[in-house]
Amino acid sequence: MTDALTARPDGLLGAAGLTPIPFMAPRLQGQLTASGRLELSLWAAGRLGSVRIKDLQGPFVIAPNRLTWGGGGLFVAQSAPALLIRGAAVGPFFAARRAVSWDRAPHPPAQRDRSGGVQTVAVAWAIILIERRGDDTVMAAGATLQEARRGLALSVDTIVTECAAHTAACDCLPNAEPVLRSMVVQGTHAALSSIRAGTDGAFAGLAAGLAYSTPARTYFRDGYWTLQALLPIAPEVVRQQIDLLAAGVQPDGEAPSGVIVSDESQSLAWEALRLRSRRIAATHARPGDWWSDHFDSPLYFVLAVADYAAATGDDGPARRHWPLIGAVIDRYAALAETGGGLPVKPRKNDRDWADNVYREGFVAYDVGLWIGALDAVARLGAGHDPAAARSAAARAAAARAAVDRLWRGDHYVDYLRTDGSAEDHLTLDSLMLLRYDAVPPDKALIVLEAIRQRLESRHNAVQRWGDWGVLCAHPPFARRSDVRLKTAFPYRYHNGADWPWLDGVYARERLRRGLGGWRYPLLRWWETCLANGWAGPVEYFSPPFGRGCLLQGWSSHPAAVALEISSGLLAGDPEL
Repeated sequence: MTDALTARPDGLLGAAGLTPIPFMAPRLQGQLTASGRLELSLWAAGRLGSVRIKDLQGPFVIAPNRLTWGGGGLFVAQSAPALLIRGAAVGPFFAARRAVSWDRAPHPPAQRDRSGGVQTVAVAWAIILIERRGDDTVMAAGATLQEARRGLALSVDTIVTECAAHTAACDCLPNAEPVLRSMVVQGTHAALSSIRAGTDGAFAGLAAGLAYSTPARTYFRDGYWTLQALLPIAPEVVRQQIDLLAAGVQPDGEAPSGVIVSDESQSLAWEALRLRSRRIAATHARPGDWWSDHFDSPLYFVLAVADYAAATGDDGPARRHWPLIGAVIDRYAALAETGGGLPVKPRKNDRDWADNVYREGFVAYDVGLWIGALDAVARLGAGHDPAAARSAAARAAAARAAVDRLWRGDHYVDYLRTDGSAEDHLTLDSLMLLRYDAVPPDKALIVLEAIRQRLESRHNAVQRWGDWGVLCAHPPFARRSDVRLKTAFPYRYHNGADWPWLDGVYARERLRRGLGGWRYPLLRWWETCLANGWAGPVEYFSPPFGRGCLLQGWSSHPAAVALEISSGLLAGDPEL
């Protein structure tokens, strides 16, 4: 079992033994495993290979993109794809045989050369350069030799300095107590490290997380929740993300889950696989699509544009993409025509964030996004398209009037099917109705109390694992035919796991309404991560089934909430 991590007063993490350490810089990414194997990949290109760092002895200190131990450390540069291993013996480099597991193209074996103290390892899709500098080892990589050489040109001091600067940039709440401070440090790191670059250094999308890189893609939904942390500190990145995602929005307002941003080699391999498999082609209908026709993606696009405009005062993206925004609204307005103001989600479409569930009819989560998008268009269009603004405002009013049909005494149903039956369990994602003020304040308070009593594991005696976090849904889905894959298991994935991005949504609703009890959703998930030795925000977890991906971008949302409402946090939770 992995040793627990300790939140230190300086916001960093202490560990007695080695635990898996993820890292992501604009190009270079990977993981140092608990056995000391350093696995390397290059964004948009694929796996590079691995080396073993020998005889690592704790205690260790974990910082964003940095691990230190007595007399040594691992430091990841920010300005170029390079890293430094200081004060430790490094074994031979084992090159990956292929960039991604699904690439079936023949590739020649890795070519190796040594010249002037620099070892060169060339695979078909990348170059790795390794240089010993006294007790230090510098490793650099690139899709081209030129890019790899830029990394190797960095001095040891430069790499260490860049790493320290990145850690400082993540320490956004230095006056907080250790657990809260470390959560903000690691959450901000997850958001900042999601900012990826191409070979030329240009912006290449927000990564969802360490495990979501082959093919390299950037998501509408994950990106929206990640940009909540980025808007105050990197608004230009949010603008570029909006413009990148706009290329995935179709003229009829449809959009995929994500947009593929792989380099040429990986893109060709993915396209060959897509054309070879009818099943894959049916899911990924267009060459640039990752999972076509996601029901929530177009609405998140509109919301991202509106959030950017509100944070920066820049309505350039809104004006530039106004035709696409109009197409999105028209698409969902047509679905709402048959639903009395609420868009009807088709049964065949299992594609919103709960993509293992066939949610049909009126889905509370999607209804909340719809009302939020309508309010956004009403605000954005007021100055330059008043007719569209008035129409959106009228539709928002009609939708709010119709939401009550989803009410069940102390909560809103997950989804009301077209046949009149409902999956009426309690879900965290129904908080989209509260986030976008789609429901009356008195009912919002009732919902928040129901969530407190039934979804906070500390109060839920039905689940058997005690106090570990906030369930995303309870009880489990009633109809077996509605769920598939991981969600088919009660308490797993969408069926009751803890998702930190949703914890952030819940904590924010308590905070902004002046309610106590915000600390539990904001930090209990992070305390569980520390107890399990998970370094960095995880995608999801539940006691019977373990965790998802490490260093997940949208799991930065609790940190974004903490920074948005920091004055309330530092004053303390009145519940305690």
